[in-house]
Amino acid sequence: MMLLRRAASAAALLVTVLPLSVASPAHASPAHAAADGAAACRPPASVPLDAEQTRLADPRTTALVERAGFGDFGRRFPAALCTTRSRAEAERLLDSWGQALWQTSVRRAQSRRPGGDLAPGDDRPLYWARLGMTAALARWQPEFPADKAALRARLEDASRGLTDNAFRTAPGVRRIFISGFDPFGLDAEIRRANPSGSAALQLNGRRITLADGTQAEIRAVVLPVRYADFDAGIVERAFTPHLAAGPASADIITTVSQGYPGIFTLEDWAGRARSADPYPDNARALSGGTRERPVTAPGLGPGPEFIRTTLPADAVTAAVQTPYPVLLNSDVTEIPAGATAPVDRTDGPTPGSRAVAGGGGGYLSNEVAYRSNRLRAELAPHLPGGHLHTPVLTGLPADPQLLTGPEFERNESAITAEVRAVLEHAAVRR
Repeated sequence: MMLLRRAASAAALLVTVLPLSVASPAHASPAHAAADGAAACRPPASVPLDAEQTRLADPRTTALVERAGFGDFGRRFPAALCTTRSRAEAERLLDSWGQALWQTSVRRAQSRRPGGDLAPGDDRPLYWARLGMTAALARWQPEFPADKAALRARLEDASRGLTDNAFRTAPGVRRIFISGFDPFGLDAEIRRANPSGSAALQLNGRRITLADGTQAEIRAVVLPVRYADFDAGIVERAFTPHLAAGPASADIITTVSQGYPGIFTLEDWAGRARSADPYPDNARALSGGTRERPVTAPGLGPGPEFIRTTLPADAVTAAVQTPYPVLLNSDVTEIPAGATAPVDRTDGPTPGSRAVAGGGGGYLSNEVAYRSNRLRAELAPHLPGGHLHTPVLTGLPADPQLLTGPEFERNESAITAEVRAVLEHAAVRR
């Protein structure tokens, strides 16, 4: 397991989904947006795009958006921005367009919105459509003061499910809250998808039957693979409403990310440290932490060096083993008390040690598990919580111009089905 961990280191349809505020006179229909935009915007700025946005130059990213039927988000969004006359209008527009992109992506993933020839569960169109919208936002030149970083954060949160994702109230129905991730490792292979993001889209809002015959509802978010967003508290913004007492509270939480080839792993321990350098995030940023010199993330609240899962690992591993094995992973890397060098362990941490890596390594999959479960221990310690690693999604065609293929689509569907099976056993009331 330790070796595995290191190795792993159409327009009419759109109009019916976009909120009314986008098509209203305040935010303009497509026909009016171009005419009004000339008066409301200066010419687009030639601003440098960030490292993540520069990948949009690859035409395959546009093809992924178009082949999902999401092209109008990119075509209409710049003109819609130019209809805003104030910061408040811009904020409302970013909220509504972000929510529309999220809702459209969920509906498509669940085959409730036709469009395009990609498999419905493909998570890549959401990622690339959002990124194109952030690039348009960067180029936008309004005639009023605008905090573009704050506006981008609103678009990001809304298009990731953070702002419009409440559980429906139903007595006796268990509530499951999960997170997935964007695609990553795109400099090596720009066609990559992330099965955890696909699972989040396919399962969000679903009512499922648990192993004991009771019902549960799943709500999900898709998080960025960027250290800066974690530093800014996106995990806490996503999970706090579902851990605080009230109608939004969950009965179980789990973070999900892509992990090892050919297996699912329930991670027994999440570590407090970042230690994945020289592996960068999607913005090509490094954490500043290595195996020999781990660091603590900025703004991380107080907590122990390691947090143990409270998911019912025995029940899950006993019941779910196909088509992929599900294993409990108790690996950690620590600096033992009184020592200075890291030590790999297969049986969890020792007392007084400093965290280097949890079972999920020292990257953001480990950190999302630590952050969410640190909050859970603080706000709702009785709740089960932990982290699930999916198998690596394989099956992309050898021809780099082919964006999808039968094996890729089968594997993506099989992983989501097994994530659902894990939740059906993990969420049983105990």
